[in-house]
Amino acid sequence: MGKSLFWKGVIYGALAGGALSLLDKNTRQSVMKSCKKTTSEISFYVKHPDEVVSHVKEVTNKIKTTVEQVSADVSFITGKVGELRDGASQVAEFVEDTKHTFLQEDQNEADSEKNKS
Repeated sequence: MGKSLFWKGVIYGALAGGALSLLDKNTRQSVMKSCKKTTSEISFYVKHPDEVVSHVKEVTNKIKTTVEQVSADVSFITGKVGELRDGASQVAEFVEDTKHTFLQEDQNEADSEKNKS
């Protein structure tokens, strides 16, 4: 029951606010201009439904093209990330091999110094 009263109050408040705002001449003129424009557009589309269909098809094709482009871009980026990941693992292997080589050379030098003594 409380919800019913709440929504009724919201609706009545909106209607009262709208009616009060129409007391201003500029607001009335703006509302009239918007209503005439909307009525004109609706009338045009009622008389020319093929325009609506054409516009909807055009927008649909644009959205489809955009989705395909974004999908291609995501695939490209995913591939590049995979290449970078592979490259990073190769660099890590190279660094590890280099470290191992230097450690082995240091050990050989230490053994060589030990044998000289």
